[in-house]
Amino acid sequence: MPELPDDSVGLVSPQTAHFDDPLALACGRTLPAYDLVYETYGTLNAERSNAVLICHALSGHHHAAGFHSLDERKPGWWDAHIGPGKSIDTNRFFVVSLNNLGGCHGSTGPTSQNPATGRLWGPDFPMVTVTDWVHSQARLADRLGIERFAAIIGGSLGGMQVLQWTRIYPERIANAVIIAATPKLSAQNIAFNEVARQAIRSDPDFHDGWYAEHGTAPRRGLKLARMVGHITYLSEDAMGSKFGRDLRSEDLNFGYDVEFQVESYLRYQGDTFSTAFDANTYLLMTKALDYFDPAAEHDGVLAEAVAPGQCPFLVVSFTSDWRFPPSRSRELANALIRAGKQVSYVNIDSPHGHDAFLLPEPRYQAVFAAFMSRAAQALGLEETA
Repeated sequence: MPELPDDSVGLVSPQTAHFDDPLALACGRTLPAYDLVYETYGTLNAERSNAVLICHALSGHHHAAGFHSLDERKPGWWDAHIGPGKSIDTNRFFVVSLNNLGGCHGSTGPTSQNPATGRLWGPDFPMVTVTDWVHSQARLADRLGIERFAAIIGGSLGGMQVLQWTRIYPERIANAVIIAATPKLSAQNIAFNEVARQAIRSDPDFHDGWYAEHGTAPRRGLKLARMVGHITYLSEDAMGSKFGRDLRSEDLNFGYDVEFQVESYLRYQGDTFSTAFDANTYLLMTKALDYFDPAAEHDGVLAEAVAPGQCPFLVVSFTSDWRFPPSRSRELANALIRAGKQVSYVNIDSPHGHDAFLLPEPRYQAVFAAFMSRAAQALGLEETA
């Protein structure tokens, strides 16, 4: 029987919270009822003061750490940072990680049944926003008896959720960690998302989003969307050092089959993703990214938008991240400073592009762990394990 690493949270099982209270959404529609799937790691202390919320990125989900079975080849997507002795130390913290509304990993979304029609929601599932996610996450916290999180943490789209928590529930968050994120998407980022959406929507198997009823899925479109996205998550240096111009065979074949190793890699990533993720969910998630712009409510003044925040912030960027570049993180950090907030900002030297936030970079881990340790000390948290 395989042994689990000593610094792993071990075997974990997803849980489902069902909510019958209708949730009014920013788009003007209402979800009459919904499920949220989540996992927890560590032990909630008697005071319920050591909880940490993990907010996932575009293609993320609730399985952030540990293993679902001894046969699982890879642990949760952020296992490098969650566990005993890691940056988010489960000897001190009780960690909650969920799959957001609109997701395709168990929470209510396009692949769920619409109770009003008996059909799958499909393309009829309402548009959701970062604000909607935060409200649903707050309801999950209520269900778990957590009045205030010791920290809320997220990378990329997850970082946007953290920022929104500090704006609409400032009294419920003691520390905020925003990693490889931005206060709004650039026109270029919106353009990348639109190319991905068009790849999906123009697939003949899309059927206006009702592909499940046709017994098919727009896998070619989803594959292309993932390939485009994956290129933007990596830096040129990372792709160059990993693949260069290496060929799969010794000679050119003068055709359109896979010849370069980087082509093989991208096709593999696209194929794998297209069988594991729902196309309607991908459309929803990219739109939530596009819509996020808290400063728009304040005539574009970001410092006014972040003014409600009451907690210390850690803002992290990566030198080679050109999808959400350091300049956008500095923009956020400067706005927080102008608003009088306590801010720590670090730009980590990394060759791995946007994906660096997922990886165990030594300096990244050291900064992250130091901030979380100070947070635990300020809250008087003792080890629970």
